[in-house]
Parts: sequence; structure tokens; C-alpha cells
Amino acid sequence: MADTINADNMLAMLQAAIATIRENEEMLSNLDAATGDGDHGAAMAMAVGAADKAITEWDKASIKSLLHGVGWGMMCIDGGSTGPLWGSLFVGMSKGAGEADTLDSAALATAFETGLEKLQKQSKAVVGDKTMMDALIPAVGAIRTAADASASVNDAMAAAATAAADGAAATTDMVAKFGRARNLGDRVLGHVDPGATSMSLLFKAFSEAL
Repeated sequence: MADTINADNMLAMLQAAIATIRENEEMLSNLDAATGDGDHGAAMAMAVGAADKAITEWDKASIKSLLHGVGWGMMCIDGGSTGPLWGSLFVGMSKGAGEADTLDSAALATAFETGLEKLQKQSKAVVGDKTMMDALIPAVGAIRTAADASASVNDAMAAAATAAADGAAATTDMVAKFGRARNLGDRVLGHVDPGATSMSLLFKAFSEAL
């Protein structure tokens, strides 16, 4: 079990997430077609494409520069709200990571918390609103809980992946409060939120990469 991760580990996590999103593009769009515009998969594919490009241009200097480049790359895509939201998360994480060469579970929790804080300046959604936050907020909380219990990075990320998956699954029973889906009222019941699903895929990939 790894006690810390370095820039190479973070790179592997990001590359795994990029591959996972690409593999699930059609599934994410099909989920979105039930309650939205049906383009979430395409938007996410565009976002991870920008992340992939940023990785190829990365100066290999630090975890901070890697996350910052990925975040800004995502922010610049023309994909509705997807780029600004996901980009804000990674730019915030870069700030939270600071200049450290390695991150233990506590430092990783701080990075994710800072990313979440920056994202929350873009979105006012909370758990229960049927958005990506239903997966992200529990996942970040799980990392902090694990870190406070002196868990390894691997165990912290595994806990985050489980929390994100559970959070995404719970959106099946929620009425949407944001986006096009909010206009459908009870008709969205029985459908999992695509944004929460893509976020859960991110944490699953991160955990498996470790």
C-alpha cells in the first residue's frame, strides 16, 4: 500500500481516467439522452481530450503543474458547463497540492478539498440535487475520513471510489434541480445522473490506477 503518490502516480491516475471516460462515452451520452441533451459523453470526451493534450505538453516539473495544465486545458473547451466545472476542480487541486513532490493521504485530501471549493464557486449544487456533486462531495469526504484515520493513499482512493459510486447510484431516486433535467420533474426518477456517473468513473479509474 502506497503511503504517498508522486507526479508519475498522478499522471497514471489521470491517464486511466482519460481512458475510462473515452471507453464510456456512448454510455454517458445514452444516460444523458434520457433526461438532457444527450451530449454529456461527447462533452466529457472533449474534456479528457483537452486533458490528454495538456499532459503531452506537461513540463514534468511537479504534481501542481500537471494538475494545473489539465485543469486549464479543460476550461478552454467549447463544451457548455463541462469544461469550466471539471477544469475548476483540477485547477483547485493544483493549488491544494502546492509545491509538494509527494502527497500522502492527508495532503491528497487537502488537494481534493481545495478543488471542490473552487468548483463550488462555479456551481451551487449540493448532494441531493442530482448532479456531479452527488458523487464528488461524498468522495472527497471519504478521502478526508480515511486520511484522518491514517489510511494509505490506496485505501483513501478506494474509499473515495466506493463513495462516488454510491453517490451516483443514489441519484436514481432524485429529482433534478439544475440543468435541462430540472424541467422534467418526476420524469427523471429512475434515471441515474450522467454527471455523477462520469465523476464516479473518475474516482474508479484513479483508485484502480494505484
